[in-house]
Amino acid sequence: MKIWLMKTEPDVFSIDDLKRVGKEPWDGIRNYQARNFMRDEMSVGDRVLIYHSRSNPIGIVGEAEVASDAYPDPSQFDPKSGYHDAKSSPANPRWVLVDVRYVRHFPKMITMTDLKNIPGLEQMMVIRKGMRLSIQPVSEQDYRCICEWAG
Repeated sequence: MKIWLMKTEPDVFSIDDLKRVGKEPWDGIRNYQARNFMRDEMSVGDRVLIYHSRSNPIGIVGEAEVASDAYPDPSQFDPKSGYHDAKSSPANPRWVLVDVRYVRHFPKMITMTDLKNIPGLEQMMVIRKGMRLSIQPVSEQDYRCICEWAG
């Protein structure tokens, strides 16, 4: 089992939305490295830390799990979608997604300030200056530390 951090903007799709629907396709990823993580490395059952970005405060709010293997993101084929990719086709899709299933809210949010100050998390990708990648691997040690801190 691998562990991932997946960023989402709560005004677009929050952990509360994920809890309400139960399972959701994680669509609209248009970064090649994030796509490669989904396509090549994610497996059903992998853990996911849900990170609310572009909010005040920003931070990790709960946990989900990967609920499907990667498959073509249908929004890339839809000219009306903000995620449309004219160079992609059903015969040769460029972008993929995985379904994500709600697991739990953390009793308290772990803010970016918390993450930067928790001993042992210094190597976590999300706290690196300029790190904007929407899907990131998380070490098992960092995951255990975060779960402890979250209560």
